[in-house]
Amino acid sequence: MSNKSLESFYKYIPLLKELVLRDLRIKYRRSFFGYLWSLMNPLMMMCILTIVFSQVFRFDIPNYSLYLIIGQVVFNFVSESTTSAMYSIVGNAALLKKVYVPKLIFPLSRVLSSFVTMLFSMVAIFIVMLITDVSITKKLLLLPIPLCFLLVFSLGVSLIVSAIAVYFRDMFHLYSVFTTAWSFLTPIFYPINIVPVEFKQMLLLNPLYYILLYFREIILEGAIPGFELTALCITISVLSLIIGLIIFKKLQNNFLMYI
Repeated sequence: MSNKSLESFYKYIPLLKELVLRDLRIKYRRSFFGYLWSLMNPLMMMCILTIVFSQVFRFDIPNYSLYLIIGQVVFNFVSESTTSAMYSIVGNAALLKKVYVPKLIFPLSRVLSSFVTMLFSMVAIFIVMLITDVSITKKLLLLPIPLCFLLVFSLGVSLIVSAIAVYFRDMFHLYSVFTTAWSFLTPIFYPINIVPVEFKQMLLLNPLYYILLYFREIILEGAIPGFELTALCITISVLSLIIGLIIFKKLQNNFLMYI
């Protein structure tokens, strides 16, 4: 973005805050437990999946419950944020046709509201750590680093899908199929060592795999991720954002003709 664009965007920060708060209020409106669902949902799903995959399929992973819930929280954020962002431009067509608003604000607000929800879900990870007697170390102070990687990566993907969905409405139906396939190509509930050699290359081409690995090294192993993994995650997240901004900027000029 140019300096002029940044100055223009800065004026709309209060609107961005209101959109994020609106999304959060709508998500938990008339819900008895409200924000507690962000904590309860991953815990309940973890319990079910732990029984299925550690007892029935017997995946031999140390502290499988923690391994699983980290994968759940990370992937659920990416899936939820990008899916909701995909509807953001089309869903705000009435407002966009009435007044000028930087169009990027809408997918950004959806990603940020999902990010707030994920921060609540992170509490579930710490609960599982306490239950399973995993050491709480100073390495956890590094968690903002992969959280930034995840936020930037998801924003990049969100900009791409929200722009394409304006022109290609079939995207709304196809993306759910894509995220299902993506979940199976991400080691959320299975160890990478069970993946056949011919499919392992596909998994290694999955950018989310490396960000998830970064989380697990800090939380599960209590280790400091190496320089190579850090550099790779920076590259993945920044490249995602750059590509997203280029595509969004190129397509946004004709949004009003299609919404």
